[in-house]
Amino acid sequence: MTVKNGASMFRACVRVVTEKLSGQHLGMLLPSIPWTLKQQQQIEIVLVEGSRVFESWKNPPPPVYMEYFFFNITNVDEVLLGAKPKVQQVGPYTYREYRYKDNVSMVENGTMVSAYNTKSFVFLREKSVGDPAVDIITTVNIPGWAVMNKVKGNFFKSLMVNAMGVEVFTNRTVQGLLWGYEDALLTKVSASQPDVETTFGLMYKKNGSNDGEFVYHTGVNDYMDYGRVETWKGESQLTFWKSDHSNSINGSDGSAFHPLLDKKERIYIFTPDLCRTIYMDFEKDVKVKGIPAYRFTPPRSVLASKVENPDNAGFCVTPQECLGTGLLKVSPCRKGAPVVASFPHFYLGEDKFAEAIDGMSPQREHHQTFLDLNPTTGIIVRANKRAQINILLQRITGFPKTKNLKETIFPVMFLNESVEIDDNSAARVQKLLLISNLVSNFPLFIVGLGVIMLLILIVLLVKARRQKNEVKTKPRTAQTSAEDDTSYSPVSNKDKDDPQNGAYIGLTSKSEQQA
Repeated sequence: MTVKNGASMFRACVRVVTEKLSGQHLGMLLPSIPWTLKQQQQIEIVLVEGSRVFESWKNPPPPVYMEYFFFNITNVDEVLLGAKPKVQQVGPYTYREYRYKDNVSMVENGTMVSAYNTKSFVFLREKSVGDPAVDIITTVNIPGWAVMNKVKGNFFKSLMVNAMGVEVFTNRTVQGLLWGYEDALLTKVSASQPDVETTFGLMYKKNGSNDGEFVYHTGVNDYMDYGRVETWKGESQLTFWKSDHSNSINGSDGSAFHPLLDKKERIYIFTPDLCRTIYMDFEKDVKVKGIPAYRFTPPRSVLASKVENPDNAGFCVTPQECLGTGLLKVSPCRKGAPVVASFPHFYLGEDKFAEAIDGMSPQREHHQTFLDLNPTTGIIVRANKRAQINILLQRITGFPKTKNLKETIFPVMFLNESVEIDDNSAARVQKLLLISNLVSNFPLFIVGLGVIMLLILIVLLVKARRQKNEVKTKPRTAQTSAEDDTSYSPVSNKDKDDPQNGAYIGLTSKSEQQA
């Protein structure tokens, strides 16, 4: 092969590689694999039988823990005379929360699925500060406040309730406050009003129960709809509040989120506990057991006053329901009870609420609600849902025991519902992400390999041209003339037929051929 032929071959190779790496071919190659991955994720992450996520959606494997913290008031007599309440935080009382989807059935030709979110709780002594059946908490008498608020303004009913001996504060066990106790006042009221429950508890009837039927989008038609709530208790809108915006049911129930999350998007979660939809925004990148995640948290605007956030005006059923930033009066969905929701220690609320109670110390680390979601799969790798239950204390006409009370948002209890991905699930997610990264980076690998090949061919081409130039400029000698006279030619027929030589091509000089 001559140098000229070799250079031609090199140029041909360069041309082929260049064409393969040109905009036309490269443009077709780069999107193909990521798009295939995206399509595969959209197929696998759907709420239908046989998908990778369906069973874990019905029966989540990571353990969920529910911690309850109570505020024990230490100066009852002084508060009744108008003093600032002093409280001590007591807790946690920790329960293992078991949750699963019950009565699951496909509807709307498999585009939606209906289910009931059933929860049960088992006490964990080793993760708790004491025995809930023994420990006593002094707190607001919530049933008494509910009855007083219901009959206020009615002279005769107020007189009857006073005669029953209603108290502002009460002493109860943690277990009673959580899971229910027989209340003397409610028992007397129920004699004339049979629909009134005689038992009260913050978690009464919630152990082994559900919040009603949910209908979810499966994500078959659009992966962005994966896990989105369509209806709750057969309704697509709430009726508790004054505006369509406030009554809207948006987003998921907090147990599932669509894949391929974006930092710029806002996540919506419908929560029956608050009787409303809340939202979360991206805060920062985090890692949980080696899994990358986006942290989403509720901003201050979620519970902001209507002055700070006009969208929240609909949550003010009456002017008295507008209590300020950081609070949500949930009386409309709690049978009129003066219950107020907030974040623990009035985190993200106006300073005046925490300052009105001696013992409040809002801290982001301990009181923030957040979700850590893997952006590729939408899987929850860690979460802390934190909320506080408060009672609006104020003077109530017709009840002398309240005449000296200062209007105060009194904290009763806050909860921390937490979950972190277990090791087995984390290993599966890491494996999935590894495959995803390899596939996603494959086009870059191809491009890199092509660039390396191109550089090698260019180097060889330059070297070949340099050698050609050296040949052209090199002076001719007797030796080079003899070398130039050498060519390939068959040997004589006699030698070729010699069985000892076999079949080969011999080298002879032109002078020998001419002789």
